[in-house]
Amino acid sequence: MATSTQEHDVLIIGSGAAGLTAALTLAEERKVLVLAKGTLKSGSTAWAQGGIAAVLDTGDTFADHIRDTMVAGAGLNDIETVKFVIERAPAAIDRLCELGVPFNRESGDLHLTREGGHSHRRIVHVNDATGWAVQAALLKAAEENPNITLLPDRTCIDIIIGRHEEKYSGSGRVWGVYALDTATGKVEAYKARATIMAAGGAGRVYQFSTAPRGATGDGIAMAWRAGARVSNMEMMQFHPTCLYNLEVKNFLVTEAVRGEGGRLYHPETGHRFMADYDAERMELAPRDVVARAIDDQIKRFGLDYVHLDISHKPSEFVREHFPTIHEKLLGLGIDMTAGPIPVVPAQHYTCGGVVIDLNGRTDLPSLYAAGECTESGLHGANRLASNSLLECFVFGEAAARDIMERWDTFEAPPAIREWDESRVTDSDEEVVIKQNWTEIRRTMWNYVGIVRTTKRLQRAANRNELLSSEIEDYYGNFRVTTDLIELRNLHQCADLIVQSALRRHESRGLHYTLDYPETGEVAVDTVLVP
Repeated sequence: MATSTQEHDVLIIGSGAAGLTAALTLAEERKVLVLAKGTLKSGSTAWAQGGIAAVLDTGDTFADHIRDTMVAGAGLNDIETVKFVIERAPAAIDRLCELGVPFNRESGDLHLTREGGHSHRRIVHVNDATGWAVQAALLKAAEENPNITLLPDRTCIDIIIGRHEEKYSGSGRVWGVYALDTATGKVEAYKARATIMAAGGAGRVYQFSTAPRGATGDGIAMAWRAGARVSNMEMMQFHPTCLYNLEVKNFLVTEAVRGEGGRLYHPETGHRFMADYDAERMELAPRDVVARAIDDQIKRFGLDYVHLDISHKPSEFVREHFPTIHEKLLGLGIDMTAGPIPVVPAQHYTCGGVVIDLNGRTDLPSLYAAGECTESGLHGANRLASNSLLECFVFGEAAARDIMERWDTFEAPPAIREWDESRVTDSDEEVVIKQNWTEIRRTMWNYVGIVRTTKRLQRAANRNELLSSEIEDYYGNFRVTTDLIELRNLHQCADLIVQSALRRHESRGLHYTLDYPETGEVAVDTVLVP
């Protein structure tokens, strides 16, 4: 199959909050193409329950939000990035209001809730389905914009760089991406003067994750293979409270349940155990603290889960604040207004990723990045609750503004080589992909989870090495499918996580190892160079 080529001003990979924010900003002046791996709503943004953090309340200050972010991030954050994002948060909320996001209000003012790690109420929300409402508003605006083309069902394979040029120019620039049209099975080259990577995180590298099916680290893996640095990949956030149910997977019980008074109990003794781990902050401690506490209870007492209980609050209060969760749980026979919710930790957010600056620039000329696939310096060793969507809005716009300001420096793409499929055939061994996928995710969960040791990390590294040649052989000999592309990227991200974890000889934030339980005096990023 020959490769067809499409060219646009700017290419954006990902149709979530970061990608669509960038697209809407760029569309003021440029023609933009947005590629989505699945449907236009299948990314992580639509899954976000909690809300968006911003200083909007009387008595709250930028300094307080900055301090809370730095404390949660265990000092690994970049202070300039933290200031940059937090000071732009109120304006980001204003823009979302202009787009029609129906944030909850109280007497005309935005209703603010509080979540773990925050010293004030500063979370704007749409009940307990904020991400869905934000995604809908952004997508509606993008669909109505004549300068934006939205293409779903395109699985990106690799970034187009110098080696893909018909005549090598030596410019070192990124020219777009090769992507699989899943409907036709055809690989196409999408060219642009500038490319923004907004492809989300790598949550599905773990067996248990709150991330959507498509969160396979595609953007991180593609950028790494193209030559971009990645940083702090060992900092994988585990959300403390994912519903424990043998039939329903990956259902998150939002941080806001604890923010509004939810308590954690040992399911058999009724002991409110957070007092044993963080007596001052209790259930409002940052996610890494709460997740480790739950993990310790489960392992120490041989439990399947712990209880999260907000039934001491009035029933109407619970239903009003958490209608989506309440309805979902009722369908499973759990009434959160009358009793506890069984919960366990699950991988939730990728705090590390592709290194970017305050303009969203990566190491590669004309390649930008924004959102969960990046390491901007905002989150450090642990993301503060509800700072994730905020980062998407701020860096999506920052990347777009920088591209527009520097537009005259971007070159027109050269002729690009077609995708070579002459050597490949359809595979009759899809079971290999399933087997390798399962092995990677189980290995990462068992050996590179909430609590780590050097021996476990080395075992994970050994298993990743064994899988490497098998996956590359499969990739090199069979026609690409979405499952195969995702497997290749999952394996790459798993390796980056393990190698990063082995390099950090301390416990800090989300990286907790029994071999190095103390936190070092100086916070240093773990930077990997291709």
